[in-house]
Amino acid sequence: MNTPQKSVSSRAWAELALLALIWGGSFLSIRIALDEIGPLTSVLHRTGWAMLILWAIVWMRRLPLPRDARIWGAFLMMGCLNNVIPFGLMAWGQLHIATGLTSIFNAATAIFGVLAAAIFFADERLSPRKLIGVGLGFAGVATAIGLDNLTRLDLRSLAQLAVIGGTLSYALAGVWARKHLGGLHPVVAAAGMLTGSTLVMIPLVLKFEGVPSLALELRTWAAIGYYAVIATALAYLLYYRVLAMAGSGNLMLVTLMIPPVAITLGALLRDETLTPQAYVGFALLALGLVVLDGRLLARRKRGSV
Repeated sequence: MNTPQKSVSSRAWAELALLALIWGGSFLSIRIALDEIGPLTSVLHRTGWAMLILWAIVWMRRLPLPRDARIWGAFLMMGCLNNVIPFGLMAWGQLHIATGLTSIFNAATAIFGVLAAAIFFADERLSPRKLIGVGLGFAGVATAIGLDNLTRLDLRSLAQLAVIGGTLSYALAGVWARKHLGGLHPVVAAAGMLTGSTLVMIPLVLKFEGVPSLALELRTWAAIGYYAVIATALAYLLYYRVLAMAGSGNLMLVTLMIPPVAITLGALLRDETLTPQAYVGFALLALGLVVLDGRLLARRKRGSV
């Protein structure tokens, strides 16, 4: 008997687009915060404030707390897979390789996510349409960012391997979340994950960057407010909602949608130039998403019968 396959509904696509918009805008805020605080401290601000906000929501809504110790262990593992490991590996990797290449690697999370989901879940099997769609989307991202970045690909580079490891960690986090946290309310799942991340980050920050200062410039607090409240607390509520609706592989498609958002926001807010290749890349990405969605192709096929 064939297992019904997970698909991306119109609502899931809308929430994926919103998630991409939120995360695409987080790059600028993180860059502003790093002018005054260290990278590990910036991660602790991100996970710590978001954790407090989400637990406040859990308390106000009187949501039931998990009592199984295994769930709390799963929170800790999820925090490492989805925050601590990828944030750390990518931050270190970006010190040594071009930003464009890092962005391409990050978009490869969609490929790893689809493959990992196909391995672990019967309802997220690989299909020719899914492979073609992800391939087109990845080609679109690579084109928009610059195909010349691919010429700098060198798998012997430890920094590049670190960034690839970060993207693989993101993909496995989606699988872990669906397998171990899928039955929880999205607010509880997100709050628990961020608690795990924060518990790991506190000793790392104290050891390598010292006690965080709260005497920061207003500009820095505004940046922290965006990436902690909007790009973390709100974003992870969307993350777990889309995970429940569409599955872990489809959730990772958001990484294909983030670079165009970041590029466009850079053009609008920082007067960066949108090159012709960026528009070509956006078109390829749009085509890939149409193929992944499948509904337009199905209507055309029915219309030709």
